Amino acid sequence: MEKVKIETEFIKLDQFLKWVGLVDSGSFAKEVIANGEVKVNGEIEQRRGKKLRIGDIIEVEEKEFLIE
Repeated sequence: MEKVKIETEFIKLDQFLKWVGLVDSGSFAKEVIANGEVKVNGEIEQRRGKKLRIGDIIEVEEKEFLIE
């Protein structure tokens, strides 16, 4: 599991995917999320504006990230 430190209260899911380099653009992030390829805390998440906070676990393509 990769740990990702954020300096703000939250980061939106689509921004997070771009920030960690899983997608190249916002439109590709939207597509990946809409296709149900992303889990947040074990549940499929299809809202690209979902606010991720410290302690959340994101799973994409067999990779896991922990927000710190």
